[in-house]
Amino acid sequence: MRILFASLAALASATTMACSKDSGGPVTPVTLTPASCTGINLGARPAPIAVPTTTPTVLHLFGNGSDTSRYTAEIAVRGTTAYTTTWQVRRVQGNKVNIWDVSGNVPLLVDSLIIPGVITTSDVQVSDDGKLLVVATEFTPGSIAIYDIADPRHPQLLTRFSNAQTAPGVHTAKLGRVNGKLYGFLGVDPGGGALARLVIVDLSTPSDPRQVFVKVAGRPYVHDTYARDGLLFVGLWDDGVDVWDIGGCGTGASPENPRVLGNLKTVGGEVHNIWWYHDPNGSKRFAFVGQEGFGSIGTSSSGDIHVVDISDPTQPKEVAFFNVPGAGTHNFSVDEANGVLYAAYYNGGVRAIDIRGDLASCPGNQRNVDPATNLSRCDLRLMGREIGVGVAGLNPSIYVWGVQYVNGTLYASDMFNGIWKLGAAK
Repeated sequence: MRILFASLAALASATTMACSKDSGGPVTPVTLTPASCTGINLGARPAPIAVPTTTPTVLHLFGNGSDTSRYTAEIAVRGTTAYTTTWQVRRVQGNKVNIWDVSGNVPLLVDSLIIPGVITTSDVQVSDDGKLLVVATEFTPGSIAIYDIADPRHPQLLTRFSNAQTAPGVHTAKLGRVNGKLYGFLGVDPGGGALARLVIVDLSTPSDPRQVFVKVAGRPYVHDTYARDGLLFVGLWDDGVDVWDIGGCGTGASPENPRVLGNLKTVGGEVHNIWWYHDPNGSKRFAFVGQEGFGSIGTSSSGDIHVVDISDPTQPKEVAFFNVPGAGTHNFSVDEANGVLYAAYYNGGVRAIDIRGDLASCPGNQRNVDPATNLSRCDLRLMGREIGVGVAGLNPSIYVWGVQYVNGTLYASDMFNGIWKLGAAK
C-alpha cells in the first residue's frame, strides 16, 4: 500500500454482443511471436466487440467476517480457506494473519498467525500447488515468512527469510514458477539510506530459501510484480512498468539472469500492480496496470487502471484506461474464463469490468485524449465495460484493499471491516 494518505502522512466492423459468459468473441486465425521473444506466442488479436451501456449491477453480498481491531490488508484464498494480512497500527499493530473458513455465506475466523517484531504483514500468497503460504513483513527487519499448509487452517512455519537486501521491509511478495522451479519476487522498501530493490528468491527448497538476484529499481519504489510464462512485469512507480524475460523467450534468460525487454511509463505514473491477461481464445496481448494515487483512509483515493498492449514487448503501448470518479484502484483479480476483471477501489468498493475483445479498438466518442501527454485512449467507462459494483456505499464505511475471484465467488479485504464474500458478476 503506497497510497499517500493525508491522514497518515507522517507514516509514510464491430461484432455486437451482450456481456455474457461468452468471453471474447471470434478471433482472426493469426498468431504473434514477437521477434524479441520468440519463445512466447501472444496469440491472435481479439476481435472488437461492442456492449450496450447499462447501469452496473450490484454484486450480491453474502456476508462479512469482521475484524475491527486491526486494519485488514491483502487477501489470498485457496479452496474454502482465506488468509488476510494486517497493516500498520489501528487499535493493535498489524503483526497478524487471519485465517478464515469461507465455506459458508459468512466468513468465520478459525485461527490466526502472529509474526513477531513486525508492524505490517503486507502481502500474502499461496503457491500454485497449494503447499506453501508466504507472508511479506515490514519493517526492519524485512522478511518473508514461509509456512507449510498441508493443514490449510493451521499453517506450520518452515522458515523466515531475511538478509541485508530485505531491509527495511518487504512490501510485496509474489510467487511464480519458471521451468518447474518456484521463485519469490520481493518488492523491498527504500529506507535507512538504501534505495528500493527487487529481490528474487529461489524457493525450490522452502525451508532454505536462496537469494539469486537483486536489483536497485523504481522511483521511488519497486512496488509489485507479476510472473507468468517466463515473463516478469515489474511495477516501478514513476519509472513505469518493465517487461523482463526470465526464461520465456528462449534466450537463456532466467530469474537468476533476467533480461529487460521493454518499459512503458503509463499516464500519471504511480505504477502499483499488474495482471497479464490470457483470454480463453488464446490472446495474450493485453496487460492491466493499476495506478495508486493520493488518498485519505476512509474518504478518498485516486488512480486508474491502464490497459497496455504488449504485442511488441520491447515497445509496450497504453491503449485504454478505466476511471472511477472520486476513487482509485488498488489490487485486482481476473476471471479469465469469462473476461471479467475485479478491482478493489478503496472507498469506491469493488468494480467488475468486462475486458473481452480488443480494448484498443473503439469509436471516437468512446475515446479520451490525456491533456498532459496528448495520448488518445479508449475509455472503458464510455465503452460500457463497467458491469458490476460491490460493497460501495455501505454503512459502516468501507475501504477495499484487495480482491480475489475463486470459482464463481469473489472475496474482498476491507481495511475497516475485515473480509466480504460476494457473488460474481453475471
